[in-house]
Amino acid sequence: MTTIAILATLDTKAGEVEHLANVVTQLGGVPLLIDIGVVADSTVAADITSAMIAARGGSPLSELRVDPSREVASDVMVAGATAAILELQQSEAIDAIIGLGGTQGTNNCCRVMQELPYGFPKIMVSTMASGDTSSYVGIKDITMMFSVSDILGVNPLLRQILSNAAGAAVGMASAATGAMSRSDRPVVGITNLGVLTSGTTRAMERLDDLGYESIVFHAVGSGGRAMEQLMRDGMIDAVFDYALGDLSDALLGGLRAADDHRLTVATELGIPQVIVPGGVDHIGVMLDEPNVVPAIYQDRTYTFHNPSILVPRTSGEELTQVARVIGERLSGVGAEAVFMIPAGGVSSYSVEGGALVDRAADSVFWTALREWLPDGLRIVEVDAGAEDAEFVDLAVDELVALIAKAKAVQ
Repeated sequence: MTTIAILATLDTKAGEVEHLANVVTQLGGVPLLIDIGVVADSTVAADITSAMIAARGGSPLSELRVDPSREVASDVMVAGATAAILELQQSEAIDAIIGLGGTQGTNNCCRVMQELPYGFPKIMVSTMASGDTSSYVGIKDITMMFSVSDILGVNPLLRQILSNAAGAAVGMASAATGAMSRSDRPVVGITNLGVLTSGTTRAMERLDDLGYESIVFHAVGSGGRAMEQLMRDGMIDAVFDYALGDLSDALLGGLRAADDHRLTVATELGIPQVIVPGGVDHIGVMLDEPNVVPAIYQDRTYTFHNPSILVPRTSGEELTQVARVIGERLSGVGAEAVFMIPAGGVSSYSVEGGALVDRAADSVFWTALREWLPDGLRIVEVDAGAEDAEFVDLAVDELVALIAKAKAVQ
């Protein structure tokens, strides 16, 4: 039987949860109700009650109800629900999860879902799903479904949306092949940006021919974090870190900003890596008005990635800062890594004929990299653009050699 966990505050969402559970049952599934409500008892019986959840979170429900502040109660209920749901998932007692909530409920449910493994079906029906959901999704595969109406009383619109959510959960659970497992081939993580896609495609094809499988991550902040989480999870054997535009954006206020751990995890774990500063030749800037350049960028060389995203060229001074950060984050790297410099341009924007060509800035960057990169890191400079076949093929060859070297040591 397909079991669908339903996570909600049953003291405020009893009718909605009851409808959702009925549809799951009609579709051949088994609903399992988990109550994370604090203020009052539910009129619908939960399979895992709020008292059970609070106890697992480290506090009796009776104490939380004395002064039910959101700040204190949320941490307790999230901790308890996370422990309970992870136990259910790991014992294969549930096959998918649906959460319901407004601002607070979405936050709490998604905090729980972020702890579940990749591939396990996660659906969040939320009043907040029409805005920026990055803080709710994080780097996990949470499906956000906009409730349109408030989740406050069952109505014709919400009934249909909840029915859709039930159908999606049952369908996802039925289609799931189980927990994500290791590939039978070595897996290479690759970072990519749109201005490097042809090079990434070539690298994937060459790696496939050589017996490797690739997972490509969009280097827009979340992609780099996801790749590094999968390194920690043991799902990635080697890294072609081809796009570092998320580092330059983090430093210079762009929209693709990486976190503080970016470019440190492969070194920490000793994973073979080839690193290319792809995409650092520009900043990604989200515009308030399409095709309107903010005054701060009007004196720069720039182009438009699309009508809503401006890409100003990075200066030599800015690239010196980027080089310093790259060097600092690679501190401690050893023989398991190679840093490659595409002297002909780090993306399609800065190769000959590109919209952001600036050889003087490039030259300053190459000099700064040699100053800041660790002494033990081998640097390979190629007189080609980052997407040129000559450069990509050599990068793949370097990575394969590092993988073979690592295997020989094991």
